[in-house]
Amino acid sequence: MAEEKLSFEQTFNFNLLSTKSFNFQQDPKTSRLLMKWSMLGRITAHAFNFDQSFQPYRSNDFVWNFFQDPCVKNNLKVLDHSGSWTLLGDITHVNVEVVPCTKVSVDIFDPIYSNGILHPSGHIVKCYHEIYPDFDELRMLLLEADSEHDHIISPSDRQEFLFRLFKHMVLGGELCQYEDVIDPYIETVKIMYKDLVSVQKDTDTKEINVVTTVLKVSAYDHVGLCYPSATENEQTFAYLCIDPCKRHVYVLYHSFGVEDFSGN
Repeated sequence: MAEEKLSFEQTFNFNLLSTKSFNFQQDPKTSRLLMKWSMLGRITAHAFNFDQSFQPYRSNDFVWNFFQDPCVKNNLKVLDHSGSWTLLGDITHVNVEVVPCTKVSVDIFDPIYSNGILHPSGHIVKCYHEIYPDFDELRMLLLEADSEHDHIISPSDRQEFLFRLFKHMVLGGELCQYEDVIDPYIETVKIMYKDLVSVQKDTDTKEINVVTTVLKVSAYDHVGLCYPSATENEQTFAYLCIDPCKRHVYVLYHSFGVEDFSGN
């Protein structure tokens, strides 16, 4: 019993995987799309490894240790109001939301193709909105609870990490130039999902299953909310994608605002 308690109280320690690259950050086509969507220079990913076995029930401990770790504090940066990257200060508490991550296929988007949201060509159907000019049925589906198409995506599928990534890409940043066709969104999300989520084949059933645990996180200092930003916005987010087999954690971060036109 004492050994179990000792094991439970072990803390996670982290090291930066400085050579780890993410395809969505390296691919020129994806970079051009992120610039168009006003996200380039404001969305980034970091990779760390950790030294203890991870179980989902320890998610809160994991996130707390993550933000207290010296290596993380020396490498994890946040965009301030001036658009400069700065290191985090001392964290006093964290919020952790477990994000469902079970999908291994883009089939989750199939209802979008057959319910009046897209033309047969893949072009997104335009529609009227009282506030936003040049609106479309795809954003109506994602933003408006009273959309006539709201029912086509189940509440559980809307919570899935794959669908959340899709929504983040469609809504973009502050000066987002929206796509006329759906394909760029789907292709970008496929690249990002493959970067961040690990799968494994079940030796008995031969089915492909997700092994990654995804956590949406926020952190507070003595002043208040400081990560992913001091200002809350649905398009400002930070996800920890934890691979318990490799003992890797990937951080996907975005701060809503105006993109970096230089591409730096």
